[in-house]
Amino acid sequence: MNRRRTMLLTILVLVLAAVGYGLWSWRSALFGTVPPDRITVSGNIEAHESVLSFTQVQTAIVELPFDEGASVSRDTVLARVDDRPYQQQVLIDRAGERVASAQVAVNESNLTAARSSVVSDQFDLLEKQRDAARAEELVKTAATSVQTRDLALTAAQQSAATRARDRALMQVATTNVALARANQAAAAAKLALDEVTVGYTTLRAPFTGVISVREAELGQLAGPGVAIFTLDDLDHIWLRAYVNETYIGRVRLNEPADVRTDSYPGKTYHGRISFISPEAEFTPKTVETNAERVTLVYRIRIDIDNSTHELLPGMPADAHIPLLPAGR
Repeated sequence: MNRRRTMLLTILVLVLAAVGYGLWSWRSALFGTVPPDRITVSGNIEAHESVLSFTQVQTAIVELPFDEGASVSRDTVLARVDDRPYQQQVLIDRAGERVASAQVAVNESNLTAARSSVVSDQFDLLEKQRDAARAEELVKTAATSVQTRDLALTAAQQSAATRARDRALMQVATTNVALARANQAAAAAKLALDEVTVGYTTLRAPFTGVISVREAELGQLAGPGVAIFTLDDLDHIWLRAYVNETYIGRVRLNEPADVRTDSYPGKTYHGRISFISPEAEFTPKTVETNAERVTLVYRIRIDIDNSTHELLPGMPADAHIPLLPAGR
């Protein structure tokens, strides 16, 4: 009787142990408890995104060849706007630059003539000064009249005045040349600026990626701040996830991580931890982890190799991260 009671008790203990193990396994599967040397975190795939718009121009869109989901290479033309007003401005600027160049040529010719006049005035003044000096000597010996001497002196003074006037005119001509050259430089700069503005009438892809959002239509008025496309860089994607505070001390930068997604079951993508937030935060309501929730978590970023462009922004994914030994 005692032996049977003992056997029944033993069987009961084994059953309870089995049930306990089953409950533990069920709880592990339900809440995601993992071995202490490895954790699983969940999140969504993100990518570098660029919202593209036209800058410096405001006119109607005349070309829009791509729709959402299209893959484009770097420098691909994504859109064009009506560039006729800007092309016309370039033509006006080119004409203005030619006028400015002609003004430079005219003023340089005037400066050359003014310099020649000053040189001629210098020779004339020397001659008049020599005549006045001879007349002064002759009047001392009564070889010439005082009137003749005075006329020679007056001629020398007039020649000096003429030289002074032409020197002033030469200075004016020099200033006019500098001003004309400055106007020419300003015209050239304006032409260059408007040629750059013409370049802004074409919207090109800044990198290879996929158009995730198209926000414009043909004929729509484009302008600064008006979004045309959102372009995703699928070569640089990452998983944003959160690690419980109890494990953050066992996670390091550049540690590897295996990423899986329901979209491609059985396929593993290689990643590495590229960012660990230095500050804890409360668990976001939208975040679901495989482990039981705790009050504080740390945000991490896992860069993923996506050479096939299979992973897309918004996809849910799990990352399996090996933990460093406790205490390291």
